[in-house]
Amino acid sequence: MTDHDIVIIGSGPSALTAALYTSREELETVVYEKSIPGGQVATTDWIDNYPGFIEGVKGITLAENFKGQAERFGAKIVYKGINTIRQDGNIIRLTDSQGVEISTKAVLIATGSSYKKLHIPGEDTYHSIGVHYCATCDGAFYKNRRLVVVGGGNSAVQEAIFLTRFADHVDLIVRSTIKASEVLKRSLEEMEDIITVHLNTTPDSIIGDDSGVKGVLVTDTTTNISRQIDTDGVFVFIGLQPATDFLQGSNIALDDDGFIKTVTKHSTSVPGVFASGDVRSDSTRQIVSAAGDGGIAAGEIREYIEAWRAI
Repeated sequence: MTDHDIVIIGSGPSALTAALYTSREELETVVYEKSIPGGQVATTDWIDNYPGFIEGVKGITLAENFKGQAERFGAKIVYKGINTIRQDGNIIRLTDSQGVEISTKAVLIATGSSYKKLHIPGEDTYHSIGVHYCATCDGAFYKNRRLVVVGGGNSAVQEAIFLTRFADHVDLIVRSTIKASEVLKRSLEEMEDIITVHLNTTPDSIIGDDSGVKGVLVTDTTTNISRQIDTDGVFVFIGLQPATDFLQGSNIALDDDGFIKTVTKHSTSVPGVFASGDVRSDSTRQIVSAAGDGGIAAGEIREYIEAWRAI
């Protein structure tokens, strides 16, 4: 006997979509969330690219809709974190943040990831109202405006180029040198009339007023001279941090960046443990794809539990 059919760790779009599907198929589903339901969606001011909302939707509203729909079919949300996970025969045993052990037939890890932050003054103040971490999500809000992009890797260069579809000009702030691929470097050089690259430059603070972001204070590390770059918005692309710390010491395989490796589709290296959404290697890290990932994973978990019951 187990306490649950399925335990889902996390409550972002992928987790709650999976919970909707599994509970609708009458699998006893419990979602463990250590903070607030919705993940990054709940802290995003406005979402313009999720299907079904012609005029867009507030992030907190979309998060509440995900949660309410899953609960409508019987999914239960427990506001605790999960500290450990281990396989015990064909049973998965978890320990929650209060030290209580839970047993389940299957687990879906959908804890997501978070964008690495600059940790400078103004970043949190203007989060989602001038400071962003997703060009696809928020770039369209800046038509005919001036933008700053921070970062020097592939993602930063790709997103800077993407943002030129909307912005009049992009200033790319790079702490040392460009580390993107040669192809992207060449593309960047071809756009020097619209993208200005600032090498060996560190962002010190983001400044603005009640109307929004006005500029970024930066320092040239070769001359130690500080100055302000005027801008209407800041996009930060310095990497992602997966929420997988609690998996350290488990047998669940992670890639070099800490994201979960999936063996076949959404199954992990531990039988009965699945992963979906932004915490999984190779995720596209969009709300709609995370939700789709959760729906697909739910189908795989249903098949796994049916086989489990037949043992």
